Amino acid sequence: MTGRARGRRVDTPQGPAEVRLHRAEGPGGGTLVLGHGAGAGVETADLQALVGLVSSGWTVALVQQPWRVAGRRVATSAPTLDAATTAVLSTLRHGRWRVPEPVVLGGRSAGARVACRLAGAVGAAGVVALAFPLYPPGRPERSRADELLAPVRDGIPTLVVQGARDPFGGPREIRSVLAGRAARVVEVPGDHGPTRDLPTLRDAVSDFLDGLRLSPAAGPSGRAQEPDTDEHPPPTRSTHV
Repeated sequence: MTGRARGRRVDTPQGPAEVRLHRAEGPGGGTLVLGHGAGAGVETADLQALVGLVSSGWTVALVQQPWRVAGRRVATSAPTLDAATTAVLSTLRHGRWRVPEPVVLGGRSAGARVACRLAGAVGAAGVVALAFPLYPPGRPERSRADELLAPVRDGIPTLVVQGARDPFGGPREIRSVLAGRAARVVEVPGDHGPTRDLPTLRDAVSDFLDGLRLSPAAGPSGRAQEPDTDEHPPPTRSTHV
């Protein structure tokens, strides 16, 4: 099932993006839209693992940025990534595919940054950030805390799944930034690359999405009025290394 959806091109201001759309197996959920990082595309193990959420009623859309579709090796600037993702979301919601609402926006690394920056503007019901790069390795003074805080400041429930030894900022630092906010941080083994503990990652995202589905919605975005404010993973989901 994972990775087998045929890529479909979507026109954006930066050139064609590619969307691999996995339709939900039955009703009940919304749509999880996921972007990739700067070093790899949507084939990474963590993004592919989340395709399995189709069995829980969620449609999953994996978005390949135009720079990668074009075969370039270096990611383009933040504004171009945001513009391309905005165009893809418009097509998914209002174009020929008409994916189910609510839409949850997410991604890994650079894709997580895009999700945090755009969530409020596009009316996302939640944010799923995998391996959020809080700062460049060894440069904590160049913090991207404002990006990470953007969705929670807009009242959007946010989940961060972070490797225990991530050189771009570990779980403790992520929790420090999000302290007192409507956000959850789940620690998994590993560094900035995809974790080997894919079941914990998938369960954490599934639980987060279930919480959104059960919460009262406000408006067409389906944004929850009473987000989960637990900053730490539930005891049955936590992993220590």
